[in-house]
Amino acid sequence: MPKHTERIQSLQTKLDSLLAANAVPYLHLTESQLPKEGGVYLISAKANDVITPYYVGRASSLARRLYTNHLMGNRSTARLKKYMVESGEVATMLEAKEFLRNHCSIQWLLESEYRNRGALEGFFTSVLFPKYGIAPEGRDI
Repeated sequence: MPKHTERIQSLQTKLDSLLAANAVPYLHLTESQLPKEGGVYLISAKANDVITPYYVGRASSLARRLYTNHLMGNRSTARLKKYMVESGEVATMLEAKEFLRNHCSIQWLLESEYRNRGALEGFFTSVLFPKYGIAPEGRDI
């Protein structure tokens, strides 16, 4: 079997594991409930019994990224909340935080190696095509 075929199968297996992982709601989440290890994560929103992928990311510390940055962070560290405000989905960062608490859950997959986290993030993003997190390219020079 060619190496790239093995890699694609491995990525698909990891995606299946991520999607089968327990979805932890942001509602009563504390930082201590999250792993301090590195990994890849999916933030999804639920409305009218429809679950929509909102954001795929990676982090060297899932606890810091998912709680400290995404939930509690300001405009410079909480990209998902910033994207929600910029798109007009919510009016303020506080409203975005409340949306996360009331409608969103997270799933993650531990991965210690940063290159693997990058590959997984790219693959998961291409397959799940989240509402946010795919930014426009910069201007060509």
